[in-house]
Amino acid sequence: MEPKNTLSVMTTISYRTCHLCEATCGLELHLDGDEITLVRGDKDDVFSHGFLCPKGTALKHLERDPDRIRTPMIRTGDTWREATWDEAFALIDERLGQIRSEHGNDALAVYLGNPGAHNLGPLVYNRVLLQAAHTTNVYSASTVDQMPKQVSAGLMFGGALVVPVPDVDRTDYLLILGANPFASNGSLMTAPDIPGRLKALRKRGGKLVVVDPRRTKTAEEADEHLAIRPGTDALFLFAIVNVLFEDGLAGAGDVAPYVAGIDTVQALAAEFTPELVEAACGIDAETIRRTARELAAAPTAAVYARIGTCTQEFGTLASWLVDVVNVLTGNLDRPGGAMFTNAATSATGGTGKGRGVKFGRRRSRVRDLPEYFGELPVVCLAEEIETPGEGQIRALLTVSGNPASSTPNSARLDAAMSTLDFMVSVDIYLNETTRHADVILPPERELARGHYDLALYNLAIRNVANYSPPLVELAPGEMPEWQILLRLAGILMGQGADANLDALDDFVVSSLVERAVTKGNIEGRDPVEITKELSSRRGPERVVDLMLRTGPYGDGFGADPDGLTLAVLEANPHGVDFGPLQPRIPEVLRTPTGMIELAPQACVDDVERLRVARDRRVNGELVLVGRRDLRSNNSWMHNINVLVKGKARCTVHVHPDDAERHGVVDGASVRVWSTAGEVVLPAEVTDAVRPGVVSIPHGWGHDHPDLQMKVAAKFAGANSNLLARSDLFDPLSGNAVLNGIPVELAPA
Repeated sequence: MEPKNTLSVMTTISYRTCHLCEATCGLELHLDGDEITLVRGDKDDVFSHGFLCPKGTALKHLERDPDRIRTPMIRTGDTWREATWDEAFALIDERLGQIRSEHGNDALAVYLGNPGAHNLGPLVYNRVLLQAAHTTNVYSASTVDQMPKQVSAGLMFGGALVVPVPDVDRTDYLLILGANPFASNGSLMTAPDIPGRLKALRKRGGKLVVVDPRRTKTAEEADEHLAIRPGTDALFLFAIVNVLFEDGLAGAGDVAPYVAGIDTVQALAAEFTPELVEAACGIDAETIRRTARELAAAPTAAVYARIGTCTQEFGTLASWLVDVVNVLTGNLDRPGGAMFTNAATSATGGTGKGRGVKFGRRRSRVRDLPEYFGELPVVCLAEEIETPGEGQIRALLTVSGNPASSTPNSARLDAAMSTLDFMVSVDIYLNETTRHADVILPPERELARGHYDLALYNLAIRNVANYSPPLVELAPGEMPEWQILLRLAGILMGQGADANLDALDDFVVSSLVERAVTKGNIEGRDPVEITKELSSRRGPERVVDLMLRTGPYGDGFGADPDGLTLAVLEANPHGVDFGPLQPRIPEVLRTPTGMIELAPQACVDDVERLRVARDRRVNGELVLVGRRDLRSNNSWMHNINVLVKGKARCTVHVHPDDAERHGVVDGASVRVWSTAGEVVLPAEVTDAVRPGVVSIPHGWGHDHPDLQMKVAAKFAGANSNLLARSDLFDPLSGNAVLNGIPVELAPA
């Protein structure tokens, strides 16, 4: 009898980085031809060491999902039909050409979804697409969940990705606010096996403190859980800063020579005493004081916050104050504190100075909202479609995004999309958003594309690099996503549906090479020579090779024969480890002054808004917060049966006291409504939420009859974004407010 674990003679084993969340775990894939037969964690991966969550094991189901779109689709009325690539692009060229010719470039809007940050093609070519579109109306998922952190990092350190991450593996004290990494696997913090790393922190004698309105899985595993009132994190952090100054504990440590604005921060924090904020925060003054003193006294410490702090009305202030505390406890840029990754594709030759950031170079037409890092807040997308006049959005291009589900007041945006003259979606599903499209262009299968985490490795808790080559050939009729994007760019450039992709790609690379030879390890080199050395590759791999070779560990095209190239990563399928994070100030800074701007004027000015809100009371009202599940990543994974089956997860968490007060029974249907909309879901009565708080997970609501996602429809749930208002946003970043929304509750 054949042993159970004997591999078929047809089976091959390959290795790949999982791209289904931010953890970048290594996969061991068993393939029988093009079919995945087994998925395991790669025990030899230099970063994840064999850790794997349920999403990674579901990759084989995603690859073979029968609802997945595999050929271009064109809609006529309510009917969809398959089309050839040439037919689809010809229609796009014709219709977009007409609209832009008649109404101008701003008549086209582009929305970039979150999956693009996890796929190599969009990471390289979305920028080319946006440059070709030449439109003011650029939107993305960033202003749904993370823009406050990008803005605060830009104001303090000079760049959107100059974001300090907690040195989890070496810290002695970790304070987490509004994040649940046991479920998210980390966010704006690339850290595979974060549960294991946090458990190791406690095992070595460190302390983990979680500040969250919910007793999340992370809070359950912590030494201490502080159940804060939603939306008051900035007040809590200001009180921490107050204690640090009041007790003489504030000190910037080794980065002190590069810190500007300490006196201003001290003056701002003077009035935010623990006694003054305790009623608003729901955390007593003595606990706040003790937490501040513990942070200051710990040998090393770090403060980390994520989506719960970003998606609130003071998201940027909270994000800013996180790093103010990291600075004032002497823990910024030191081992065990909050540090800056030196990614393998980072630009080299930094001087510690730069242009910094400027916002508001363009503004929205209807509400006059400023852009942030080149994009407008998505809270104004619906009104820009609805409102007639010059510059009205008449056409929409979405790339791997589902804004009809994921944005605030999503019912309004859903209705607005139905009025568009033309819409194109690059996507693999007929979902809430793409059902409005006239053309859907599906990217290739995951295994047919190469992968390198260009964005996420900039936020990794360790300096690593790993490349995954394509494991299977393109199937007949498949088109790589990078070619789809480049072909769309060609259309928007006016080169037509049959633009020469090789010529466009050569132009992209030559432009990058021209910039690369002005600095770093190939400064002064001949661009023609450098381009020739890259000629054996095409597409995003060629760009990644250039970035690796000119990065901090790169070979400089021969300058360091032992340096990093894409070929080196191809020869090391488990990745290359460049070691733990190292101090990088001042060279990582990109502010015009070359200093850490501890008191950026925008944040200073916004403190008055916080001051006014400090004593606000919402008597007896409930407020909504979101939540996340380990088996979900936003709305991506809900058509995979193994990830959604079992106990319903789209429920309303209600505290027992609130359930009794409102007549809510565990398991019964409950109606939740706000001024924006309402949902009906099963109630789950639990003390895991603090009184006055209800919680609904985001990413659900797959109940529209036009969707072609059978599994998602079976486990439809309800969309919590129906309750969010598009007029509620953080004015410093334009980010939507999704947490702390006043709601009402009653049995359905």
